[in-house]
Amino acid sequence: MKNKRILLNILSLILVLGLLFLMDRNFDSYKIRILNLCGIYIVLALSMNLINGFTGLFTLGHAGFMAIGAYTTALVTMDKATKEMNFFLKPIVPFLRDVEMSFLPALLIGGLMSALVAIIIGTPVLKLRDDYLAIATLGFSEIIRVIFTNIQSITNGALGLKGIPNYTNVWWSWGWAIVTIIFMIYLVKGSYGRAFKAIREDEIAAEAMGINLFKHKLISFIIGAFFAGVGGGLLGNLLGTIDPLMFRFVLTFNIVLIVVLGGIGSITGSVLSAIIVTILMEALRILDGDIIIGNYKIIGIPGMRMVVFSLMLMGVILFYQKGIMGTNEFSWDWFSFKKKSKGDVNS
Repeated sequence: MKNKRILLNILSLILVLGLLFLMDRNFDSYKIRILNLCGIYIVLALSMNLINGFTGLFTLGHAGFMAIGAYTTALVTMDKATKEMNFFLKPIVPFLRDVEMSFLPALLIGGLMSALVAIIIGTPVLKLRDDYLAIATLGFSEIIRVIFTNIQSITNGALGLKGIPNYTNVWWSWGWAIVTIIFMIYLVKGSYGRAFKAIREDEIAAEAMGINLFKHKLISFIIGAFFAGVGGGLLGNLLGTIDPLMFRFVLTFNIVLIVVLGGIGSITGSVLSAIIVTILMEALRILDGDIIIGNYKIIGIPGMRMVVFSLMLMGVILFYQKGIMGTNEFSWDWFSFKKKSKGDVNS
């Protein structure tokens, strides 16, 4: 049975890669961008779900980690001429001016920078719990944004960075999404994952069983920050331009929405929710403009998209109070319809 599941997983992965290949070849640039955003939001949602859902730490600092990853990746992938064009008010610091590297090491450095800051921030704030931890991490996110606005010789201040190489494509965004999914599955199923869940359920009981609370919380926080930094790097090199205003707390709440809608503590839920929310937010844009049905014309109302989206969100939460998947995960057993024999039933 285990070998059968491994075979089904490999076949599913090949099917997904085949679909991505077909979509990459046939979709226009607009649909490709939505497809890329789906992959990026999967990475971001899983990184937040690890901290909030599996470890039970209510943090709201994701936008800050994304900003660190996005700026780091952008600065080390831009060429010298583009940097000089951006930094016309105040020259860029010499140690960044001549740096230029390929996309993979740049993304890894962006993720590692976010992880490093997570160690510095996590050491004091992870002693807090619940709402106090949320407020502290939200404050950290805003501090990062204000710092990036003011260190003009490194981030170009409020002007932001333009002309960032568009390295992010379907294979980069979904490649990282698949890597993140596989990593999270093995992490959650392992000893660290069981420790995270024990901390989420009852910290006192977990500590009584010998689990080092601070160590495991910090590990979860660092891993989440790393993938948030990678997600930020993918987003920056997809859009081609970034500025501090992009990384306001609203961005964090969008990811929280995806995690809650999919199910706190469910990898499958985060993946499904990231895809559904990203596609739905774009599909509903039609409601902001005029709609013509036959001879009738419905005048568009700006903002109607968000009204309808919010109503749909409320409807889903009313019927699925723990999110679409709750804490459940996808299993091949769902497709096992083998009927029990009469002897099995009687027994």
